[in-house]
Amino acid sequence: MRTRLLWAWFGILATLVGVGLAHLVAAITTPAASPVLAVGSGVIDLTPTPMKEWAIRTFGDADKVILVGSVMVGVLVLAGVAGLLARRRLAVGAGLLLGLVGIAAVAVVTRPGFGPLDVLPVLVAAVLGPAALVLLARTHAEAARSSAEDGTRRTLLLTMGVLASGAAVGGVGGRVVSSLRLRPESVELPAAADPAPAFPRGLDDQVPGITSFRTPNDDFYRVDTRLDVPIVNTDDWTLTIDGDVDREVTIDFDELLDMPMIERDITLTCVSNSVGGPYVGAARWLGVRLTDVLDLAGYGNTKADQILSTDVDGMTISTPLDLATDGRDAMVVVGMNGEQLPREHGFPVRLVIPGLYGFISATKWVTRLTLTTYDDQKAYWTERDWATDAPIKISSRIDTPKALSEQAAGEVVIGGVAWAQARDGIEKVQVRIDGGAWEDARLGPSAGEDYWRQWFFKWDASPGSHRIATRAVAGNGEAQVAVRAEPFPDGSSGLHELIVNVS
Repeated sequence: MRTRLLWAWFGILATLVGVGLAHLVAAITTPAASPVLAVGSGVIDLTPTPMKEWAIRTFGDADKVILVGSVMVGVLVLAGVAGLLARRRLAVGAGLLLGLVGIAAVAVVTRPGFGPLDVLPVLVAAVLGPAALVLLARTHAEAARSSAEDGTRRTLLLTMGVLASGAAVGGVGGRVVSSLRLRPESVELPAAADPAPAFPRGLDDQVPGITSFRTPNDDFYRVDTRLDVPIVNTDDWTLTIDGDVDREVTIDFDELLDMPMIERDITLTCVSNSVGGPYVGAARWLGVRLTDVLDLAGYGNTKADQILSTDVDGMTISTPLDLATDGRDAMVVVGMNGEQLPREHGFPVRLVIPGLYGFISATKWVTRLTLTTYDDQKAYWTERDWATDAPIKISSRIDTPKALSEQAAGEVVIGGVAWAQARDGIEKVQVRIDGGAWEDARLGPSAGEDYWRQWFFKWDASPGSHRIATRAVAGNGEAQVAVRAEPFPDGSSGLHELIVNVS
């Protein structure tokens, strides 16, 4: 039994050496080409939509960490099997390790934005993993043949220690290099030619537990298919406008900054946000009007019905052209809350189009805008049967009190946020207790029709278990839909309800 465990450990250690040093090489060259990340991204692409939505609901922001961990566990189990096979036939065990690398190689080669340098990490894994297994097998065989047991055992232990150190150096070194490369590049942003109005003071200090009126950059939700953060520098970045336009145009970052800037307060919402969910945030954005950028290429005579936007690694998102150019403040963004974009949120340039869910409007790390038709080209989410026209649904969320919390009898302040982008904002929020009559809540200040509003309601709570519900009405008279719907294919709907206990 001990011998089998030792050989299984040989396979695992050899794999860790290959994966760890390949990860270090990828961190230096192309982070997305790391074998584990490439396989993880492939798993994301192949995962059915219901399972993706379940993972987001269940694990929240930890879904990517759990995915990578699951992939790594699966790899190490197979690596242990490779070690056991190598005990009988070394070539078979080494071949299984090469097969695992082959899967990673396919994932790397087929990823969008693949370049020749991206194969370097998998080549490192292909060479070092099997080589480490062969070294361990031969050192063990020498120890088994030798009469000087203490010396040969020390040699085997030393070999294992050196390989383990190499694996650790690769894994830790890769993280350090990635962290260093992710440090923000300092950019001096221009002042807005068309600034946003003075930002009003919200209810943050008046209603404990309510969501901040403005979401800090570090707290802003992040939902995308990336397991890494693209490292793009302003000197290398360009934006190309092509497709059914009068002329193809490419501009660099300085040329974009020279264009007239606008500043707008806009709330973004992810289509995966369930009723009462966390994937919504509000910020002040700085950028160029999308229509000004499209005008550079000329699109007055286009037959296109979509803008196919592409990020630095080939991820595509489609936006209905008529909605993007209907007068709303669609932006090519360079700044967020008075600072340059964080790398996690699209540095150096992303799209922000108010009133549309992010999967058709908020391309991060954008490098290309192609005017085309839905018949000719399909984006990532379109291929997976998500809606092509997905306006954000009116919603109201209860932030405080928390579900199943214990409250003292007497005055309880219920508070939260509501949003109704592209519908003249929020006109009214109402609260219902235990299925009774709807009562109007008090609204916080408005920062524009595309921005959420805080609200609160003072409730005289009596002892017992109570159900609280909320609903919102937009400025155009449209009310929040009460019928429950899951996020797929065009966003969730329904009323946010929760139970609290009063004593």
